[in-house]
Amino acid sequence: MTAAISLDNAKPADLKPADLRPVEVKPLPAASASRVGVLLVNLGTPDTADAAGVRVYLKEFLSDRRVIEDQGLLWKIILNGIILNVRPRKKAKDYQSIWNNEKNESPLKTITRAQSDKLAAAIADRSHVVVDWAMRYGNPSMKAGIDGLKARGCDRILVVPLYPQYSAATSATVCDEAFRVLTEMRAQPTIRVTPPYYNDDFYIEALAVSIEEHLKTLPYTPELIVASFHGMPKEYVDKGDPYREQCVATTELLRKRLGMDDTKLLLTFQSRFGFSEWLQPYTDKTIEKLAKDGVKRIAVVMPGFAADCLETLEEISGENCEIFKHNGGEEFSAVPCLNDSAPGMEVLRQLVLRELQGWL
Repeated sequence: MTAAISLDNAKPADLKPADLRPVEVKPLPAASASRVGVLLVNLGTPDTADAAGVRVYLKEFLSDRRVIEDQGLLWKIILNGIILNVRPRKKAKDYQSIWNNEKNESPLKTITRAQSDKLAAAIADRSHVVVDWAMRYGNPSMKAGIDGLKARGCDRILVVPLYPQYSAATSATVCDEAFRVLTEMRAQPTIRVTPPYYNDDFYIEALAVSIEEHLKTLPYTPELIVASFHGMPKEYVDKGDPYREQCVATTELLRKRLGMDDTKLLLTFQSRFGFSEWLQPYTDKTIEKLAKDGVKRIAVVMPGFAADCLETLEEISGENCEIFKHNGGEEFSAVPCLNDSAPGMEVLRQLVLRELQGWL
């Protein structure tokens, strides 16, 4: 029988699904009566896969000053006069192509719920810890999540932004909303926020294992792998956002772990929006050029996403696959995100238990 992995003796190389066992825990002192909450937070999703649902979601998302920093009159005219009248219909079709019809929700919501449930089960012996989940935009809201944990007796809450790499447009806006919710409370819970885990050994190992396991399922050997991260305006990085630096660090560590160089594991950025310059190289342009240059077989991994969503399932697996094959490529495969896989859950478990030290 394989030895159990615990916070004290685990090594990243141990991350194999069959090897993962619940961590051995020490009993809580009887004198402690309060509970500790853990709130997993991902970006968000429309409540419905139609234009109306997408419009509500986009309005909240694109009205955030962390996402679009210039919220001046011109942007408000563009947002309300053009974007919210045109884009929801197109994006609704994209959501419909990936929608979880059985649960009538997006895959991001399905997966984030599963991550919450599995994390709760993994630390179930710590009966005073309560795990829940929320979305920064849309539902369930962060306010509902924090209020719910507080109602269940949590006077301390660990907020877990599900973004390996920090950026002001993702991680920081989660913090903004968490503390905005607290401004409405007289009796506030104490809040902690987990740090970015872009260079965490368990995260890098989990990514590597997921890539290796996925490649074994393919009927071909990719000539190279593209690591595609969500993009952001170059201006934000020029102002001091560390996001690109952390994406580079993740990619370099992953190259080292997989024994690849920068010709075999490429770094790109996807999902640009608007007319300003975004971080380069662009994923779609890179994939197009690879195909035109004679590359026939590739795989794409998306290390910046903790769960599969529109940007991975539709944009990469759909749009970019089509771009590759339209320009001469033959074999294309997207590596699933870590999601609620055993290695992915071990990353979250290790992160949460580490950041809860002193509270447990």
